[in-house]
Amino acid sequence: MTISPSLTKQYVEQRDKGYWIKGTRVSLDSVVYAFLDGDSPESILLNFPILTLEQVYGTITFYLANREDIDKYLKEGQKEFEQLQQSCREKNPILYQKLKSAQLQQLNKA
Repeated sequence: MTISPSLTKQYVEQRDKGYWIKGTRVSLDSVVYAFLDGDSPESILLNFPILTLEQVYGTITFYLANREDIDKYLKEGQKEFEQLQQSCREKNPILYQKLKSAQLQQLNKA
């Protein structure tokens, strides 16, 4: 009996200007940020039970193989988020202040 392993397997796909774990709604960003925070692949799997351990390792491998490009993509995403956050602060400062207050209360409880 001969086994024919897959020599190339895609774990990440690009959709809607972002990167996603192929066939899922889990973003590459989510897995990469967890990895960069020091989470093991097994810990990441606990946070995203829809994924398989193979997908988590494949995603990390994709990131490491394309680190320069993905780091640039992540920085651009962070910049867009900060701009959106600033825009929200300016448009509705009272709501923003209430959200910040609620966030601080949650942190104090923990």
